[in-house]
Amino acid sequence: MNIAVLNENKAGESRVALMPESVQKLVAAKASVSIESGAGLGAARTDEDFANAGATVVNDRNALLAGADVVVAVSRPAKDDMRRMKKAAVVLAFLRPLDEPEKLLPALENGLTTFSMELVPRITRAQAMDALSSMATVAGYKAVLLGADRIPRMFPLLMTEAGTVPPARVLVLGAGVAGLQAIATARRLGAVVEAYDVRAAAGEQVRSLGAKFLEVDLGGIQTEDKGGYAVELSPEALKRGRDLIAEQAKSADVIITTAQVPGRKAPVLMDEDAVKGMKRGSVVIDLAGATGGNVTLSKADEIVERNGVTIMAPTNLPATVPVHASQLYSRNVTAFLNLLIKDGELNIDMNDDVVGPSCVTHQGQWVNQRVAAAMEAAKV
Repeated sequence: MNIAVLNENKAGESRVALMPESVQKLVAAKASVSIESGAGLGAARTDEDFANAGATVVNDRNALLAGADVVVAVSRPAKDDMRRMKKAAVVLAFLRPLDEPEKLLPALENGLTTFSMELVPRITRAQAMDALSSMATVAGYKAVLLGADRIPRMFPLLMTEAGTVPPARVLVLGAGVAGLQAIATARRLGAVVEAYDVRAAAGEQVRSLGAKFLEVDLGGIQTEDKGGYAVELSPEALKRGRDLIAEQAKSADVIITTAQVPGRKAPVLMDEDAVKGMKRGSVVIDLAGATGGNVTLSKADEIVERNGVTIMAPTNLPATVPVHASQLYSRNVTAFLNLLIKDGELNIDMNDDVVGPSCVTHQGQWVNQRVAAAMEAAKV
């Protein structure tokens, strides 16, 4: 089985899908690995590093694609790349299947088998393959550093001869993986941290990190699905949360928003009035910018200034920490590939409780019903 690693050509993308240490493990599992020249440079890994790990470095992208049994990437390969792959080849990447299902039509037409890292089920057996959580960890960490860099004050409590400097106040909205990492990082920097999540069960994790959990009565409505992902809330439930957030935002120096629902526009947690109520010099880091943003004033990958408040909505923070982001993603990908390799050959078991749910297209058919439904909705 020949595994091909692409040089990511999306603007701003510096990660690589496999790092040399993962290449070594795959070669040991009797797979061959080919990598496009320069693919690892953004993650501080040279062609020589990959060659020493057992990979074949290829300069011709078309030849790489044509000879691949499995193509691994960070971002979804371009339509022309998918058309250059041989029929029945496998693609493993972040495919955005629920947000942009129509972008996978070339894979469907070419008979490619595609696996989306976003669809890996959140079950115990699949924890080592949970790339969403890996990247959310990096994003939550970096979001705090962005906030600390932008506010005109320091994070920790300081007692000096010139007097006491009070700590910064950080409000984290959403206590999933990104939110929890943001809480932990802000606490390490010495900030006073508060957090809000629609899931009351998240309170225990928030408190364990030394932050205050903000609770609001949502009337006992269901706030997450069986897979552990947040579900879309009713307008009334969202309003209750927004009212609480607007009040707490008045005293915050940094607000980090992380709320997203797979396949849906991000819920609005802060409107323009909530931003107007914030202190001058405060900062909002909106991590939901790629799906519309949690803040009505957010603009993806732009910095917005409003009444002295700075709003940032970076859409690819993991790519700004490419070494560790690549290491984590590479381990996730390798763990998944090990499910597809048997004696060095490709062996896809669609009955596997990780492989099956992660598959989007196979043998010219949509095999994931959620994606198929999203595709139908996109046609309307």
